[in-house]
Amino acid sequence: MRKPPAFETRATEIVTVLSVSPTEEVHFSLQDIFNHSKWKLSMTHSLASALAFLRAQKTPVVLCETDLLPGTWRDLLEQITRAPNAPAVIVSSRLADDRLWAEALNLGAWDVLARPFVKSEVYQAVSAAWRHWRNQQVSSTTAMKVMNAAGWGVTASAAARW
Repeated sequence: MRKPPAFETRATEIVTVLSVSPTEEVHFSLQDIFNHSKWKLSMTHSLASALAFLRAQKTPVVLCETDLLPGTWRDLLEQITRAPNAPAVIVSSRLADDRLWAEALNLGAWDVLARPFVKSEVYQAVSAAWRHWRNQQVSSTTAMKVMNAAGWGVTASAAARW
């Protein structure tokens, strides 16, 4: 059975993933995994640089280390969830346990990954997060078209809230 178009990756579409970590080891590990994919990995080292990057670049998925020094993944999540086209956030930690997983999901993160990274887990989590983000974009666009066809004159940001 064929998947709906909202869940397919076009061969020409580059999926941008932002890694946010003060630790080079995290970036190197992810770069090694991403070198074997068609995904584009961008890297920042702080909360401030991540927020600046996200304002400038449409980014579907963010892999964020728990501690950003200063700040945490919670600060990043709080800042970006209000934005239109907000990326799906995957939290990573050496100490990924049930408590972190429950907290992250309850606050709106997409997933939690333990470090050291397992390639198949990274692929699975990023793929699922990207599909979720893409589906939200398609749903938002469809809602806007339906509302505008009904004469409501809705903007894209307003449709995203529906």
